[in-house]
Amino acid sequence: MNDFPGPLSAEAPPPPIGPEIQLLPRRRPWYRRPLTVIGILFGLMFAWLAVTAPLSKSLQPIAAPGIVLLSADGKPIARRGAITDQPVDVTELPRHVQEAFLAIEDRRFYMHIGVDPWGILRAAVRNTLAGDVRQGGSTITQQLAKLSFLSSDQTAGRKLREVFISLWLETWLSKEEILSRYLSNAYFGDNVYGLRAASRRYFSKDPKDLSIGEAAMLAGVVKAPSRLAPTVNFEGARKRGRLVQAAMVEAGYLTEREAERVRRVRLKPTPMPNMPTGTYFADWVLPQAREFAGGGYGEQTVQTTLDSRIQRMAIGAVQRARLGKAQVALIAMRPGGEVVAMLGGKDYARSPFNRATQARRQPGSTFKLFVYLAALRAGMTPESKIDDTPLTIGSWSPKNHGGVYRGRITLREAFAVSSNVAAVRLAERVGRDEVIRAARDLGVTSPIPDDPSIALGTSGMTLLELTRAYAAVAFGSYPIAARGLPEQDDSWFGRFWSNKRRFSGDNDEMMLDLLWNVVHRGTGRAANLRAETFGKTGTTQDHRDAIFVGFAGDLVTAVWIGNDDNSPLRGIQGGGLPARIWRDFMSQAVRTPAPKEDHKPVVREAPPSAKQPDEPPVYTVPIEGTGIDVGVQIGNEGMTISAKPSTPREDSPPPPPGELPKITLPLPPSDEGPPPKEG
Repeated sequence: MNDFPGPLSAEAPPPPIGPEIQLLPRRRPWYRRPLTVIGILFGLMFAWLAVTAPLSKSLQPIAAPGIVLLSADGKPIARRGAITDQPVDVTELPRHVQEAFLAIEDRRFYMHIGVDPWGILRAAVRNTLAGDVRQGGSTITQQLAKLSFLSSDQTAGRKLREVFISLWLETWLSKEEILSRYLSNAYFGDNVYGLRAASRRYFSKDPKDLSIGEAAMLAGVVKAPSRLAPTVNFEGARKRGRLVQAAMVEAGYLTEREAERVRRVRLKPTPMPNMPTGTYFADWVLPQAREFAGGGYGEQTVQTTLDSRIQRMAIGAVQRARLGKAQVALIAMRPGGEVVAMLGGKDYARSPFNRATQARRQPGSTFKLFVYLAALRAGMTPESKIDDTPLTIGSWSPKNHGGVYRGRITLREAFAVSSNVAAVRLAERVGRDEVIRAARDLGVTSPIPDDPSIALGTSGMTLLELTRAYAAVAFGSYPIAARGLPEQDDSWFGRFWSNKRRFSGDNDEMMLDLLWNVVHRGTGRAANLRAETFGKTGTTQDHRDAIFVGFAGDLVTAVWIGNDDNSPLRGIQGGGLPARIWRDFMSQAVRTPAPKEDHKPVVREAPPSAKQPDEPPVYTVPIEGTGIDVGVQIGNEGMTISAKPSTPREDSPPPPPGELPKITLPLPPSDEGPPPKEG
């Protein structure tokens, strides 16, 4: 018989099997939750350290390694940066070298975990008894953390980070690795970083050959390297070395007898090369050289494009010029952009400010290169006509120099005599945006406002930008990148994506036409060389800047003269002293071959059209009662006086029979007579 009256319900509870037992939730020990929180915090801390303090950084030198810059012909021209060398490995060093540093810096190095509470307490007690700070409590691991990862500020936050990073280093590096990295980064005074560099600098030997006395002296220098550098304060370094020897005895690394037998240390410094730490060119090229050299220990040499012979020629040309209080800048580059000479002022020691690369000054009429290039792009030619007559745009009326206007003239003549009103007319005709585009295409990056006066060079730019632009015309392609390091061979991918472009049509040849006429028939005659010469003069408002930019042979050179306070120059124009400095320099430099045997000089020749004289206007004066008109024509070769029959009129006498006379009076030679004034 069934003991249950009916079927079991799905919702009914099962029948009890035994006495009912109530289960309570199990409590965790009170200490488990704080430990979990601490574990999470340490995990987050180590994750943060892995990002902010990568171990690889402790292998990097803390100071930028020294770089020796070489000229293109292999001569040292400047040295920059710290004196460093390859890192050391303590397992390869004599025990007394390690022990000297451990005795004075961290005797419990092999016993602590990166932070030494006992050492901190001991230092605090000794400093309290002494009344000032005599001993530090930082371990070698903490010092490595501070050298490699932290700044020198003394805040509580920085000290806490130092402790965390020290624990991090001790977790992942062996004691020998920590000590090796510390000795490779420590500062030993006299701009020397690392034990290997210090032993070679002060004793002319490798660290493995250091004596006990030499090792003790170097270990003692670390406390106050600037004050105790042996080359600066040898007696102070010697006293500190004896203190380190006493610490080695106290730590048990030396016996009293061994300490007494330590030989007297003698300084044998390695002579440093006698070269400047800075020049205008070195300051400019150093960022490129750093990137090229990369990181790592040890002094590195980087060859530059500077030609020491051409640089001396530039210095000589500037020194021979009578500049007075005015400053000067000069840049010479190959048409491909290699800078071979650079002067940013008269005297680097007195003024290291580089006026060739840092100063933005008005280029004056040298800016007209972009105006005329825009006109040529618009379909005009050197034979096209432009009015050289007074002009007013809004409330502004540009003027030619001396108020001289020539009527309707060719672009060739307008560019040669540097007519201001003609340049403004051209810019307005082709559009200022096209003028700005031409400047941008040729490498000008400085701001250029959309203003009618830009045609006269009123927007500032650096002399380097201007030189790059003229180099583009000399080379026949643009833009030209100015560089101070030899060109690296581009990959096919780099060549494929190159932004270099050639001038379209005959624009390059027509620009050569214009630039040739400036030097041979215009404002730049003072710069004319026996070689084919091209250039442009520039003088800014109130004679505040005077510039000549040009090229001959395989050199493009720009010369600027001005005052740092932007005050006017006295009687100096671009076609005067700058052009003469340019000629003095270039007459020597264009005969100097490029240092590379495979260098192919870019020698440009003026197109035949440039050497064909324009037909100057004839000013006709009738002679009353004779039936004859006398024409006066002032050309490039001289002044021609001619006569011809007057236009017949009812009351005029008949013209005389036969040919009428024509007389030509030659002008003085171009290098003796003054060139026409700009504008």
